[in-house]
Amino acid sequence: MTDKSLDFLNSITDISKDTFEILKGISEFKKIPEGTQLVKLNEVPSKIYMLVSGLIRCYLTTEAGKEFNKSFYLPISFVASLTALMRKNPSLFVFETLTDCKLYEIDYDKFMALCSKNIQMNALYTKVLEVVYTKYEKRLVELISLDAKGRYLALRKQIPNVDKIIPQYHIASFLGITAVQLSRIRKKIDTD
Repeated sequence: MTDKSLDFLNSITDISKDTFEILKGISEFKKIPEGTQLVKLNEVPSKIYMLVSGLIRCYLTTEAGKEFNKSFYLPISFVASLTALMRKNPSLFVFETLTDCKLYEIDYDKFMALCSKNIQMNALYTKVLEVVYTKYEKRLVELISLDAKGRYLALRKQIPNVDKIIPQYHIASFLGITAVQLSRIRKKIDTD
């Protein structure tokens, strides 16, 4: 992990250099090609990822084979099938790289063992969970209270260059609409 990673962690909670070195010891830097499934459907995951470059999507697939994007991950962020990790259950979601990615892979059990011994690591885990919960709550409010145009505008606010970095059909899936509907929304916004 780099000084940039330490700065990111310190933006969440205070992490000493010693604690950072311990975290580095259970992390492995990886370059992952586009289209790689980090977590597969029904796989019991064992890793947490800290994305430092690239783009990852999380999606689920219906029995009919239709994909629904749940979330997108941009640098620097933590990526994991959290419920499956905590309960040691098969993941209901797939986590796939949309671009070539650079990330740190962290063994979840080793990380949790550190959390039980190191108050800074435990504080980091707690803060990351708070961030994740806040994002999910915000997403739920958007799904309930906004129409498709409002959800699209909220996504553009969150990811300003979304149309350049994420394929239209993935954006449409995330919004719960078709690519044709998204095209109409984008055209209407451009003419307003």
